[in-house]
Amino acid sequence: MNAYGQKQYRHTQVTTVDKGRLIVLLYDGAIKFLKQARECSLSGDIEGKANNLNRSLDIIAELNQSLNMNDGGDLSKNLRRLYMFWSDHLIQGKIKKDVKFIDDVLEMMKSLNEAWNHAVSQPEAQGLVPKDNGTNTRARVTV
Repeated sequence: MNAYGQKQYRHTQVTTVDKGRLIVLLYDGAIKFLKQARECSLSGDIEGKANNLNRSLDIIAELNQSLNMNDGGDLSKNLRRLYMFWSDHLIQGKIKKDVKFIDDVLEMMKSLNEAWNHAVSQPEAQGLVPKDNGTNTRARVTV
């Protein structure tokens, strides 16, 4: 499949997916960009590192923004704290030019992504995943 076809496929996948699966796609994208930022950092590609870190930070901001703080209870509060920590930690890593900060967030993000993947694939867990109430799902971030 050519690059245009892949981009269209991803766009279609994001615009037709339920909210639980969208969360997984956002995590997948953030993980991909963090891995690329790590590689760029190790190879000395400062611009590539900055671009990929910024894309990861954009996704984290989108995840944070999508939390339902009115109905989400402790889960939403804890996720908000975690997303803020990830953002702060990655910014500290940018300032200190230390790949360890990327590794820290990457490890946590992979673990949580695994949990989200499990949740959206289990019919009995569907009540834990945000339901699409007919409103437009926000998916501004290109994955």
